Amino acid sequence: MLRIGGRYPSKRTLALQIEHNRSARGLVGMIFTRNDRAGEGKLSSRLGLVTDAAEVADDQDLYASLVEHLSQGRRADYVIADEAQFLAPGQIDQLARVVDDLGLDVYAFGITTDFRSKLFPGSQRLVELADRIEVLQVEALCWCGARATHNARTVGGQMVVEGAHVVVGDVDHATGEVGYEVLCRRHHRRRMTAASARAAALSPDVLPVSSG
Repeated sequence: MLRIGGRYPSKRTLALQIEHNRSARGLVGMIFTRNDRAGEGKLSSRLGLVTDAAEVADDQDLYASLVEHLSQGRRADYVIADEAQFLAPGQIDQLARVVDDLGLDVYAFGITTDFRSKLFPGSQRLVELADRIEVLQVEALCWCGARATHNARTVGGQMVVEGAHVVVGDVDHATGEVGYEVLCRRHHRRRMTAASARAAALSPDVLPVSSG
């Protein structure tokens, strides 16, 4: 079964939990990832958990990689694909083929839209092909307290809407660095981050204008 799950901070924790639970039962998984903040070939969470993973190359055939892995006598009882939004649509098709032709469950984790609120090509293909789509129960919240549905890219706390499609960053970042913040649709449309909201609140009130 090809499953897509996740939205924002807790998806990597769930991916690591799936890996832990299945390895504790004696199962062996193949973990694919791209652009993890812990570095190449790593799957990590903000809770400090980390495990080794196979870094996916742009032109890599994931189905062929699994076939080669298995033909060498090594085990793979399931597949985890983290940061699946960064995979090419063709690579998502290859994961579906892993399910259909090799009989392995594939758990794909990622966000659906980029900082411009446009679907990642990989995420779009996942939605089209997945047997099951699950939104994580740990709900992300905007700074205003509403449900966060959009991923904003920030520089120095200010939202930006131009730049490279993929820039690795985190929700915890130093001032001036590229980072990401989850926002509700209203504040994403208004480009109002937590930092800009605080700045607006600290601005002096406009003096009243009286006639005469």
